[in-house]
Amino acid sequence: QVQLVESGGGSVQAGGSLRLSCKTSGLTFSSYNMDWFRQAPGKEREFVAAISRSGGDTYYADSVKGRFTISRENAKNTVYLQMNSLKPEDTAVYYCAASGRGYLHTSVGAMGFWGTGIEVTVSS
Repeated sequence: QVQLVESGGGSVQAGGSLRLSCKTSGLTFSSYNMDWFRQAPGKEREFVAAISRSGGDTYYADSVKGRFTISRENAKNTVYLQMNSLKPEDTAVYYCAASGRGYLHTSVGAMGFWGTGIEVTVSS
């Protein structure tokens, strides 16, 4: 049974930082590209960041570029999202996702497995 479990969310003031973790089990972690998405209240789920199987390639949404960093530890079956200089518009439920496709993808439909999500709230 594949499981993706996010942790590290919470509430923070604008300008602060949080580090999200996503621990996976039931899949060969190093065989999957990993993504982070987010969904704000009343909005569609949107792409945040992606990282390749080896960690050598990353890709970011323009809205988070320069502030967020995605990384992974294949030995721990875990992907991370370091979020700095947080803004109120970063408030959302954050989801990690795994894709077995050959290239980095940014679409919801390209993901094969999803976590249950974790809340991040940024106050002004």
